[in-house]
Amino acid sequence: MTKTQSTIQNTEGGCLCSAIRYRVIGTPLSSIICHCNTCRKASSALSVGWLMFDRNNFELLSGNPQSFESSSGVIRKFCGKCGSGLTYQNNQSSSTIDVTTASLDNPSLFPPIREIWLEHKLPWEASNEAIDLYPRSSSEADTK
Repeated sequence: MTKTQSTIQNTEGGCLCSAIRYRVIGTPLSSIICHCNTCRKASSALSVGWLMFDRNNFELLSGNPQSFESSSGVIRKFCGKCGSGLTYQNNQSSSTIDVTTASLDNPSLFPPIREIWLEHKLPWEASNEAIDLYPRSSSEADTK
């Protein structure tokens, strides 16, 4: 993460209609752009920016997000009123939570450091050649 990011203590975000608000504390563990088919379908977008935080550094301030199990052990939460996607939790990593970057009040604080699932990327969306690019998950050793 950048020097600017390391000085951030708390930042808030929420859904489009403001029914749901949350706070994250500290620097994210990861900042990615995901092109996988599931993220694209869940968001109805070309790709989704995600910030991973330690689960203890996420606090729901108001509202009651709805849940959807998008695949086995994966829970996505969203606003039931306006539909904004907010979080992603995977049972295989119960100590972390991913927050949609664009749902932050100031998403420019956390630029992505990698793009993943490029093999699912729609051909008309450009990749950021200045960051690490992965054909699939970033846990795989090879980059593009």
